[in-house]
Amino acid sequence: MRPLILSGSAHPALAAEIARELESELAACLLGSFPDGELDVEIRGSVRGQTVFVVQPLWPEVGEHLLELLLLSDACRRAGAGSVAAIVPYFGFARQDRVTREGRPLGAKVVADVVGTGRFSQVIAVDLHSPVVASCVETPVAHLTAVPVIVEALRPYVHGDSIVVAPDLGAVKLAESYARGLGRPLAVVSKVRTSPVQVTVSSVVGDVRGKRPLVVDDMISTGTTVVAAVDALLAHGCQREIVVAATHGLFVGGALERLRRPEVIRILVTDSLPPATGAPGRVEVIRLGPLLAEAVRRIAGWRGLDELLADR
Repeated sequence: MRPLILSGSAHPALAAEIARELESELAACLLGSFPDGELDVEIRGSVRGQTVFVVQPLWPEVGEHLLELLLLSDACRRAGAGSVAAIVPYFGFARQDRVTREGRPLGAKVVADVVGTGRFSQVIAVDLHSPVVASCVETPVAHLTAVPVIVEALRPYVHGDSIVVAPDLGAVKLAESYARGLGRPLAVVSKVRTSPVQVTVSSVVGDVRGKRPLVVDDMISTGTTVVAAVDALLAHGCQREIVVAATHGLFVGGALERLRRPEVIRILVTDSLPPATGAPGRVEVIRLGPLLAEAVRRIAGWRGLDELLADR
């Protein structure tokens, strides 16, 4: 029996793609709300005895999507599903993985605890901002990586003078994976974040003069980290042809306008989130469906995931 794919409201297109890859059925369900704003979900087909995978990235509105995910899980279990797993390609609040000062919450742990109440047999996530989050969820987490998929998409932009660049210290290990995959050297930009939309670069480690940078990260949110890295690289004499790649393209808070720089010739992101409205033609979207479908096949068939997992 093929696994059954069920979509929340966060990214139905991705759920449909996973179902197509699996040659499986996309389960019918009702997603709405009552007049007072309470979420209303209903499974419209039989899931009895079936292995169900609920697709729901936790992106804005994160709270609504998180609650909907839990309601869908509960509805499946009460309808007799054999097991319910969650496909959460983008895990919201993962950046709140430490308390930076008194009076701040540990948001990643709070959301991980809430996800754990969904009684999922497995949670599938992709390129978590902090791998520590996986250990906070009271459910086995398959932490996949999109790096090999993105590496292949990057190859047409790689030249003999290309260099992989981590835009901050937190992205170094991820950038090392890209550097290995592409067979290129690595440089690191050291930054300090002064506000949610402002960063200051202190140094660039590595020789970027005359090189074509490939700036890689796990996500692009407001774009300030990328822009600060671009400015620092240009100041250190790199070529004015910069390619940016990330797994998750949130593009919030004016990010697309901020990244509309002539030196940024291409931006590559996966479809872990729905495409941003008004994204320019130089934004290339890479399909994540095949990776997630392969993970579903292996989990449903009780096979190992080693080659698909993140190594950070």
